[in-house]
This record gives sequence, C-alpha cells and structure tokens, in this order.
Amino acid sequence: MSRRIFKMLQVTAPHFIHCRMWHDMIYVVLSFQLGIEEMLSRVWDSQPRVIKFPRRHQRGSSASGLRRQKRDWVIPPINVPENSRGPFPHMLVRIRSDQDKDVGIRYSITGAGADQPPSGIYNIDPISGNMFVTQPLDREERASFHLRAHAVDMNGNQVENPIDLYIYVIDMNDNRPEFQNQVYNGSVAEGSKPGSSVMQVTATDSDDSTTANGMVRYRILSQTPHSPIPNMFTINSETGDIVTVAAGLDREKVSQYTIIVQATDMEGNLNFGLSNTATALISITDINDNPPELTFSGEVPENKVNVVVTNLTVVDRDQPHSPNWNAVYRIVSGDPSGHFTIRTNPITNEGMLTVVKPVDFEMNRAFMLTVVVSNQAHLASGIQSSLQSTAGVTISVQDVNEPPVFPVNPKMIRFEEGVPAGTTLTVFAAQDPDHFIHQIVRYSKLSDPANWLKINRTNGQITTMALLDRESVYVKNNVYEATFLAFDNGSPQASGTGTLQIYLIDVNDNAPVLIPREAQVCERARPNSRINITASDADADPNVGPFVFELPSFPASVRRNWTISRLSGDYAQLRLRIPYLEMGVYEIPIIVSDSGNPPLSNRSVIRVKVCPCDDNGDCSATGAVAAAGLGTGAIIAILICIIILLSMVLLFVVWMKRREKERQAKPLLIDPEDDVRDNILKYDEEGGGEEDQDYDLSQLQQPESLDHIINKPAGVRRVDERPVIAESQYPVRPTLPHPGDIGDFINDGLRAADNDPTAPPYDSLLVFDYEGSGSTAGSVSSLNSTSSGDQDYDYLNDWGPRFKKLADLYGGGDDD
Repeated sequence: MSRRIFKMLQVTAPHFIHCRMWHDMIYVVLSFQLGIEEMLSRVWDSQPRVIKFPRRHQRGSSASGLRRQKRDWVIPPINVPENSRGPFPHMLVRIRSDQDKDVGIRYSITGAGADQPPSGIYNIDPISGNMFVTQPLDREERASFHLRAHAVDMNGNQVENPIDLYIYVIDMNDNRPEFQNQVYNGSVAEGSKPGSSVMQVTATDSDDSTTANGMVRYRILSQTPHSPIPNMFTINSETGDIVTVAAGLDREKVSQYTIIVQATDMEGNLNFGLSNTATALISITDINDNPPELTFSGEVPENKVNVVVTNLTVVDRDQPHSPNWNAVYRIVSGDPSGHFTIRTNPITNEGMLTVVKPVDFEMNRAFMLTVVVSNQAHLASGIQSSLQSTAGVTISVQDVNEPPVFPVNPKMIRFEEGVPAGTTLTVFAAQDPDHFIHQIVRYSKLSDPANWLKINRTNGQITTMALLDRESVYVKNNVYEATFLAFDNGSPQASGTGTLQIYLIDVNDNAPVLIPREAQVCERARPNSRINITASDADADPNVGPFVFELPSFPASVRRNWTISRLSGDYAQLRLRIPYLEMGVYEIPIIVSDSGNPPLSNRSVIRVKVCPCDDNGDCSATGAVAAAGLGTGAIIAILICIIILLSMVLLFVVWMKRREKERQAKPLLIDPEDDVRDNILKYDEEGGGEEDQDYDLSQLQQPESLDHIINKPAGVRRVDERPVIAESQYPVRPTLPHPGDIGDFINDGLRAADNDPTAPPYDSLLVFDYEGSGSTAGSVSSLNSTSSGDQDYDYLNDWGPRFKKLADLYGGGDDD
C-alpha cells in the first residue's frame, strides 16, 4: 500500500541579530507515491547524523577587554515516524562535544521517554554519544518527546551545558474514520422542499487532523428505496449534514429511507484514504395531505386470470341507468404492470375488479390500488363538488405451489456424435419459483426416443447411456431432442417440463454406399452403353464427396472386362472394356471411398445384366428374360416344380378312380336304378346338414330277413279314412337269424359315439319328434286299425312307383 508523504528538507539561514546560523526542517508534499518501508527509510535517513553541543565563545572590546558568552544553539527537532518495523534499536542521532578530543566524555539523556515514564523508549551510548529509539512509536498515544542531553567528564563534572532535544512522532495514516454511531436516526416531513435539513452524521479520525491523514469527507453510497428518484438526499462532504435534494417525499408511498454514508480520510481520496460506513434511517413524518377514503380489500391466487377479486360499490342519487348515474372506474396508481382492470356492472353499477394478467406471490405479495370513480356525464355547472371519488383497494396475493421452471428452455448443447456411454453432457437444472417454501426439486426422464440419456434424480445431471449417432432416425437436422420432467415435493405436487436439444457434430463413421445396385448393358459395347454410378453417404459435409470409385484387383476378370471413368466429384461411369461380353448377370465389385479424415471405404457390388440390344440400344425380348435374372439354374428349378405338381395331380386322379371301383364292387341294399332319394320329400329335421344324408348307400346291403325290424300284421291299414276297395294282401318275406350289415353299422356308430372326446360328459335326450308341417300325404297320426275288413286300400295302387317300391319291400310282393 502506498501513501502520499511529506519530504523533509533542512534549511540553514543566518541569524541577523546574533550573527549565527539557524537550522530547521521544512516539509514538501511529494507528487509521487512511495511505499511505507521506503518512506520510513527516507525519513530516518534524512535525520542529522551529529548534534554538537554549542561552543562557548567570548565577545568583548579590545580596549576594555570585556567578554560576553554567546547564547546557546537552537537544536532542530528530531522526527521519528510512527509504526516503524525496525530493526531496533535504531540510531537517531549522535550527540558530540568538541572537547572529546581533550578529555574523556560521558553522554546521557534525561526526560520522559528516557529515564522517566514511559522510560526506555530512548537511550544513548555514553561513550560514542549515539542516541537510539528502542521500539515502535504510536503518535496517537504520544505525539512528541522533550529530552535533555548531558556531557560530563570521567569524574562527573559537567563539560557542556545541557541541550534540549525535541522529538516529534510523524503521523502515518493508520486509523480509519470512526462514526460516533453505526445507525443514525433522522426524520423529515413528507412534502418537504428541496434543501430541508434532515440530520447530521459525524466521524472522527485519530490521525493528525492538521494533515490529510485526519481530514474526513462524507458521501452517500446508496439509498433504499429509489422512489421517487434514486437521489432524494445529499450530504455535505465536510460537515456531514444530510438535506433533501428533490421534492416528492410521500409517507403513504415510502415511509422510511435507508441511506448508507461513507466517511473517508485523506480528504476523501478513495485511492489512498481509509473508509468506514454507517447507516442513516430517515423516517418520513406524516402530514394531513389525504382526505378520508373508502377502502376495499380482496384476495386472489397467483397465476390466475379472469378472476373477480372484489366488487366496488358506489352510491349515486341521480336517475338510475342514465349517464348521470352510470359509474366509470379507473385505476390511477398501484398497478404499473396492468394486472387488474375494472368493469362496470350495468345493473348494479358496481365495479368488478378483475385479474387480467397473472400475479406472482414471490414478486408482489399485495397490491395497494387507488381507484377513481366518475360518471359518464359531466357534472352540472355551479355544483361545488368533485367530479370523481377516490377509493383504496388492498389486494392480497395467495401463494400456490408453482411448478419448477427451467431457466433456459429449450437448452441447446453441442457434442460430437459417437460420445461413449457414461459421458456427462450437461446439468439441466430447474428452479422452483416458490422461493419462500424451500421445496426439493427432483428430475425424471419424460421423452427419450432413442433411450440414449439418463438424468440424475437429484441434481439434473445428464449423462449418456449409449453412443450418440447423428445418422439415427431420431435425429432431425442434426438435432436430437429429449424432454425431462422436474417436480417438487409440494402439496399438491407440481411439475414442469424442459427440452434438451443436442446438436450432434458429424464425424466420419459411415462408409459410402454405391448407387445403383442393379443395371443393364448391351452385350456388345456401344458408345451409349454406359452405366452412371454414384454413392450415398449418411455422413455430412465434409465427410462425404467427392467420392473415389475404383475396381478391385481381384478377381482379375473385373478389370479385364470393365473400366471406370470419373465424371465429376460424386459421379462416375462403368462401361465395358472389351467389345463383346456373353449374355448373363455379372456381379461387379466396386470400391467407393469418401473424403473424410481419415477416409472410409466400402466394397459394394453392382449386378449388371448383359443382354442383346436392338439398333436403338434397347434390350430385346431375349435380353429382357436375361435381365429378369432367369438363369439356367432358375429355369431347371421351375421345371422340377411343374413336374412335381403334375405328378401329385395324377396320383390324386388314380386314387379317386380306385375308390370308385371299390364302391361299385359292393352290393347295395337298394338297386341304384330304383334309388329315388333325391325326390323324397323331407319331413324331418333331426340336426346336421347335408352330410347326414350324403352317405354311401352301397354300404347298406339288403338284409336277409326283416322280422327283427317289422313285426306287424300283413297289410297297412288306415283308420282315419274309410276304405273303398278290399284290403290287398302282401306276402311277408322270410326272416333272417341276425341283423346283418345294419347291426354292424349301428354298433360301429355306438362305439364311435362312446369314444368321442368332444361328447358331453353326461347323457342327454335328443329330440327328433318334430317332423315338419305341410305334408302332401295328409295325416298319418294313426296307422293301426282294430278291423281290416272295412277298410278300402285300393287307392294305394294309384300312388305311383315310390310307394310301390316300399310296398314290395315290406309286403313281400314282386315288382310289376
């Protein structure tokens, strides 16, 4: 630290009365800066090295022989800076007598600071006369010392008259100004004019007040609040008097100001002076400047709009629902941001104070509005009354739990693709607007299409779980987006979302791919028989084209039959090197390299179909077959498939023929020529479908005897109709001792039904009694008759061949 110091100069001037030389020290302010150590060194080094006792001269007249002793010398003061760091003891001056050459001299000093309290500060070497200071000095404790120097011989006889030594402690700026009070209280009436005195603050400095070290100056550092202007007060820099500097003090708006006052020594020089601060509290006293007003109050939750806070009521004795009665409300103060508006209820004339802009509890806990009410019509002339009335409205804001907010949303970061898993990308932290509740915010992942990221639940740190790939389908325009959720522990819980956008910088991690993968050329080389090829690279510039196309050296037939010529940076031409190439499909490998650093290469294969061409260079029909890729192997495979299909069809036909022969070899129960089943009317519905009737009738062989089935008297009788002719007698066929094939058929069906795994686990009655309606044969409700003689069955002969076959079967008669 450096300080501005004083330079000490020694001045010598003649004494005009006594013709002696006078010595003294003067101080000159230096314009340059010195360090403390250098300054102290210069001050000490500037001290006189030797102080001699004054000589004893005799003056007289040569005639009379009279002599007169000369008066003592005035010894210049000795200056010692305070707060010196030594080393100690430090030599100040040397006391010397001119008689030390003749006799032995012993020196001593006396006075306060030497042999009197505070003793021991100064001492002197009795032999050499060197005078020392033994410790640092503090000017604030003692500013000067008065010592006397003595010179005696070895016997203690005085050799020289004692001389006075004055030692002054040079002040250093080592003390800050100190205010008498840390907090000052003052007051001023509202509406005071500029220049009105408010209060005075005082600070003192223990340093020398006659120098800049102790000269204090004042200034105002800050004023809170800044209403109506930031500098409502000023302070006298020398006296510390605080006065108003502007009008506009209003206790109803600001009831107290807090002012920070700074006191600085070195005459207020902030570069070299030491400073201290104090607080001045200025209270604004009230004056009767406001008439009584009606006040209203209401509450509104934060972040809500279109909410009616309160209704303002007025009384107007004019004609209701007229311009003289209709009230107009205006907010004149207290709502600079326009959070509220007032609409007039046309029926009640009340003012509906409504929130139109969300309010924030953390920003404003309450609003104090001033509302002016007037009529639509002007007040009649000559009426001694105000056109408008004023009302105060106090609105309290209710705190609600607000969701955490991401300060930067969306947040964009940049990273190279291919960042390994576990890499920390950023910290995506949200802030809770509810500062006064001190809630805990936690994080979770809401949307991560590629599942690349994870977020620390506590601090919002984003790290990778997989490699970031710019060529992924989830990356759009080099940007990958993920959405995260921040939620607090409030009641109810509130949450907010933030979007993180990762701009992926491309690296060369994709080799180019050849385009096209298939082409065709003429079997004979033509000028226009060339294939234009290019490449596609999923990377971005500069890791793409221009591409390099080349044919591999193996197999050798590739370079022998084909050649590649470069067209431009991204295109090349593949053409035949030889004049003729046999028709077929050729797979030609091509190596494609990009321009990345380092470049990546890919060995791609293009299928070239060589075909015969017409005069226009187009493939002919034969060439089209070849172009379709139907080689010898494919044709052979197709022929084999056709032969197998034909063989299967032939085998199926043979099997069907053989089965038909087996059916014809079995005897039938009924002659196929007499089978009129397709003309039998259906009278019964016993379940099933056509499969119940479509069975092989050849299996029902004609039984040898039907006595076990039909055991009835000869003839068929009807009792519901009187017969006309005599009853015909039909012979009964002989019976057989066993049921034959029908029994076997029934037993097989029974066994199949018992072993059916899909049958229900219980017996059930199947109902077959429904035989339909509308029979053309009439009623057959009774086929039994008590007497056969009185029945006439001759009409049965007219029933046709259907009934005749049945009569022959059961009556035993022959066919006519």
